[in-house]
Amino acid sequence: MVFLTRVVISLMTLALLSGCEQQDAPPLDQQLYVWQRQWTPAHDAALRDSRADFSTLRVLALQAFPQAGWSRARIDPVLLRRDGRSLIAVIRLDGQLQSLNQDEVTLQIQQLITDWQGQGLSLAGVEIDHDAGNARLPAYREFLVHLRSVLPSSIALSITALPAWLDSQALPALLSSIDSSVLQVHAVSDPRRGLFDPDLARQWAMAWSRITSKPFFLALPAYGVALLPSVGGAPVVESEVAIESRGERRELLADPLQLSKLAARLRADPPAHLAGLIWFRLPLANDRRAWSLSTLRAVSRGEVLRSHLALNLSAHEGLSDIAITNEGNLDSAWPKRVTLAVQGCEGADALAGYTLQQDPNLLTFTRLRDGRIAAGGQRGIGWARCAKIDQGASNVHP
Repeated sequence: MVFLTRVVISLMTLALLSGCEQQDAPPLDQQLYVWQRQWTPAHDAALRDSRADFSTLRVLALQAFPQAGWSRARIDPVLLRRDGRSLIAVIRLDGQLQSLNQDEVTLQIQQLITDWQGQGLSLAGVEIDHDAGNARLPAYREFLVHLRSVLPSSIALSITALPAWLDSQALPALLSSIDSSVLQVHAVSDPRRGLFDPDLARQWAMAWSRITSKPFFLALPAYGVALLPSVGGAPVVESEVAIESRGERRELLADPLQLSKLAARLRADPPAHLAGLIWFRLPLANDRRAWSLSTLRAVSRGEVLRSHLALNLSAHEGLSDIAITNEGNLDSAWPKRVTLAVQGCEGADALAGYTLQQDPNLLTFTRLRDGRIAAGGQRGIGWARCAKIDQGASNVHP
């Protein structure tokens, strides 16, 4: 009897311990920012090809700037209706605004919601993107409390948040007034120091998780910018829109390998309340400063990243077009040099970005400027009219 009692107690103890064990965290959600102010036909393929990997679209919808006033992004409601994913409208309120006119901002947001719903779009949420300084966080919270009170209960309210707010005593109250937050961990420091630091990003995420009791997301970079010569000591940043400048551009690109490692760490050991990752931004086919969608998908899935550059010759009536293909899942820099073993060449030339040195049995294409070949993409470097091109004896030098 004593033995039986001990067995029962042991089984009950094991059951209690099992019930207290930490359950596996749910997988991190993957979402996308759609940040183009003017939608184009390229959005069709980008939305279609991203649908399987990203659950939610956070779409730039409305902006307010000093002097310039209000402007709406010209979205394509037909594409969004067809897409069918969860939809969050992002309202960008520039941090240089002297103050937030509570009634005016609320009216603009309500009108936007009404107009989008009239176009057949069902909004899951609204995200306010406002880079308020720490001293203005109490007033920002008052605005958010008001906005939450007038928004339909079916529409969640979130904000884009900055790591600098971690130093503010007003942050807990601010976060308590919304449904969730998006901690932006890229482009938050002097751009001359780089676009993104994965170690700082994780530190900020851990610190954020200790302050908030609500779900939060990390906004991560999948793009690049260029630094132009400074004006008055301040760097000029070129992103989606080209800026006229005669000076040299310094390209900064978020490193997919760094982001892949960070995402793996966050999946393996997520900070408390971390609900997912939001990638900035949806890449279009002609977006020269965004990762390709192939690379973005590979990073979001946790795949092993690799580039594989191969020579591709396309011959027609004795004329060979010479191109480099990227057969991997990681975007790659243009190769520094490509050499072709040839015989009997009547003529050859390089395309823009490369120069050609021609010897009787060797064509050498040398890179003149930097560029990228998207994963799964191709880049022409020249042409040749030769009796023979020995592809097996030719080489691509990364």
